[in-house]
Amino acid sequence: MVNNKKKENVAILSVVSNTTLVILKLIFGIIIGSVSVISEAIHSGVDLLAAVIAWFAVKKASTPPDNKHHYGHGKFENVSGTIEAILIFFAAGWIIFESVKKITSSQPIEDVGMGIIIMFFSSLVNLFVSSRLFKVGKETDSLALQADGWHLRTDVWTSFGVAAGLSLYWLGKKIFPDINLNWIDPVAAFFVALLIINAAYKLTIQSAGGLLDESLPPDEEKKVIDIIKSMVPKVYSFHNLKTRKAGADRFVEFHLIVDADMTVQKSHDICEEITQNIKIALPEALVMIHIEPCNKNNCSKKCLDNCNLIK
Repeated sequence: MVNNKKKENVAILSVVSNTTLVILKLIFGIIIGSVSVISEAIHSGVDLLAAVIAWFAVKKASTPPDNKHHYGHGKFENVSGTIEAILIFFAAGWIIFESVKKITSSQPIEDVGMGIIIMFFSSLVNLFVSSRLFKVGKETDSLALQADGWHLRTDVWTSFGVAAGLSLYWLGKKIFPDINLNWIDPVAAFFVALLIINAAYKLTIQSAGGLLDESLPPDEEKKVIDIIKSMVPKVYSFHNLKTRKAGADRFVEFHLIVDADMTVQKSHDICEEITQNIKIALPEALVMIHIEPCNKNNCSKKCLDNCNLIK
């Protein structure tokens, strides 16, 4: 409950900060006529929508299992990340279109200093909020919050890049007032779009993996295997290890080979001990263990691969 409240609070912080930045960037971008500042307003608008989706996802993902969702609602976080990535691709495409159109129009920028100030302000705000999202996202293993954090961290660098482009434009006009430097602003916006596309691609890979039930990372699977092997000689072998992740929830299942004469109570106790140790190593894990008696006269290859009797 404490983690869920912490996740919701930082998600709301992201919604509020993005709303403020969208309004400020859009107003000042229109006033000074800067396509790169307006593109950043669009980027922040996408971040705002992503923040709202992330807020909804963390609320829904924390809902306990019900009659229709026996394994919980953890995949809402993966769905959230995938939707966010699609939105970023869309926004990047729009920015590229506007940048190309602006390059040919040669429209001058008014009051460059104001644009630089708002971009630096945006970078500082997003640096703070993204740091909070990363911190809470890693503490609670929330994909939705970490995805939102990557949104804003990208915005930190793109806002800084736009500010640098505007600064270069301002400096160029001071030194070479007769040279047309209006192309600098849309070119800066174009590179902003490329950075956004790169972030969207990485986010797509990360979030879609959970939707496709990818196995847990190798280091986490090794923890499970080491815990099982630590139960020797009570445990003879194991096989059919399967793992996956949905949001912060991890699912682990395998077949455990024990002495054929072991009592049901003793085999149950062993399963309970293994389950508790896995949950300590991998919080929020749901462990399913299928007990099998050891058949020493007819061993299968998958059982022999992890057999402790022949080692």
